[in-house]
Amino acid sequence: MVDATLTQWFPHVQIDQLWAATVETLYMTAFSGIATFVFGIALGLALFLTARGGLFQRPAAYRAISVVVNVFRSIPFIILIVLLIPFTKVLIGTILGANAALPALIVGAAPFYARLVEIGLREVDKGVIEASRAMGARAGTLVFRVLLPESSPALVSGITVTLIALVSYSAMAGVIGAGGLGNLAYLEGFQRNHNDVTLVATLMILLIVFVIQLLGDLITSLLDKR
Repeated sequence: MVDATLTQWFPHVQIDQLWAATVETLYMTAFSGIATFVFGIALGLALFLTARGGLFQRPAAYRAISVVVNVFRSIPFIILIVLLIPFTKVLIGTILGANAALPALIVGAAPFYARLVEIGLREVDKGVIEASRAMGARAGTLVFRVLLPESSPALVSGITVTLIALVSYSAMAGVIGAGGLGNLAYLEGFQRNHNDVTLVATLMILLIVFVIQLLGDLITSLLDKR
């Protein structure tokens, strides 16, 4: 009964094809999300620490890092993919498939997350930082025992927003051959005029986004001490 109903409403949807596309989207989002988290934290810390009033105040270094972050954050993702094609081909060996989308996903998302990290670090109570410095805490201790733990709710909230953006980016990458649900919606849905495939692929993307947001909100609320 259920199979008959699904076949009636979604005649062109193939479960194995949908599952494979979903796995590819999850793979691109998860892998690029982990890399974005690492690089974004590093860049965000560099921005915060070298800014005016930071632990390692270096205005020239801050401006240089800030320019790089702003440039890559401002390039539309679809254009960034095209710009990185030569680099992707050298690094991955191909410009097609889920792996080929990873460099553009990471380069596109890491600067965005870096700004969110910088903002989160700026929200840490200055009194806590000064108290730690007065007690003789070294820079490494301040970063890993004070700054990152105190800003963890903002960092998790930021990576949640970034992961959702990565889901969207992966769908755009799929249109030009990266695979995933975006590729399924475009090739099997739009190009073949199979609206049911496009609809189901879109619903799967929405489901992934809702789950990411739900988990992100839950973890943020657990970390928030206020």
